[in-house]
Amino acid sequence: MTEGNFVDYIKIYASSGKGGQGSAHLHREKYITKGGPDGGDGGRGGHIILKGDKNMWTLFHLKFKRHFRAEGGGAGSKSRSTGADGEDIYIPVPLGTIIRDADTDEIICEITEHDKEVILLEGGKGGLGNWHFKSSTNQTPRYAQPGLEGKEGWFRIELKILADVGLVGFPNAGKSTLLSVLTAAKPKIADYAFTTLKPNLGIVENRNHTTFVMADIPGIIEGAAEGKGLGHRFLRHIERNSALLFLIPADSDDIKKEYEILLNELKKHNPELLDKDRLLAISKTDMLDDELKAEIKEDLPKGIETLFISSVAQIGLQELKDKLWQMLN
Repeated sequence: MTEGNFVDYIKIYASSGKGGQGSAHLHREKYITKGGPDGGDGGRGGHIILKGDKNMWTLFHLKFKRHFRAEGGGAGSKSRSTGADGEDIYIPVPLGTIIRDADTDEIICEITEHDKEVILLEGGKGGLGNWHFKSSTNQTPRYAQPGLEGKEGWFRIELKILADVGLVGFPNAGKSTLLSVLTAAKPKIADYAFTTLKPNLGIVENRNHTTFVMADIPGIIEGAAEGKGLGHRFLRHIERNSALLFLIPADSDDIKKEYEILLNELKKHNPELLDKDRLLAISKTDMLDDELKAEIKEDLPKGIETLFISSVAQIGLQELKDKLWQMLN
């Protein structure tokens, strides 16, 4: 899927169906006197239902259809016949979707399981037919209940990508190149910053046919948590990752400082991100000899395991996959 088709934020209007009118019918039949009330109940209005779909990973399908209206319930009829329920409207969403009330910003629900269904708006209840109101003092009620109105409102739908490993790094750190080498994904790769404008997903194959999902998040810069650059919009995708792979190029001026900046941006966005397992990979190491590697090792960040890799030269990639698999399991 191209970058232009990745949509992770959308606003929709939804309206559930009105309940059907109850019937005030009086039974009339030859040879039967005083048949009495036999009006049936109205049908329920259609629900608006969200349904998780593991085969989707974007909200692009909602980009051009943002209004959803369920049909109303059918009216009741004679012989206590209940009206038909209104047809429910199903809205498929990818796993990791959060739904908020657009007015209050309150989280209504989260969809994290395949085929999980959540009723966003319930349809109106059908009105009762007149036979419900028959009594010893009112044996021929000529009235019935109207159906209840459906519900409506604006909702914000946000996607947080579900991936096992999230790539974290500054622009042009080599995240897209690594993803393209480890998976079948084809992210845009170029020699300038902010090449990646949308998150990319790929499936990494490891030993014994084991696999895990890796996500390439657009580059983060200092101040991203306050809205600078592009990273602030996509920081929420990192929240769903089981492990974080920090990627810093070997030609960086200060690897330790870059790592601390990245870590600080994650902390400012959501302190809970620091509880995730982390691994640091020094990329583009095909340009280093043993002496330069030894020099870099002396000033690496403390408290995090570090690997030297090269996506282009295929150096250290199997060890990287093994380490990530070990972290995930």
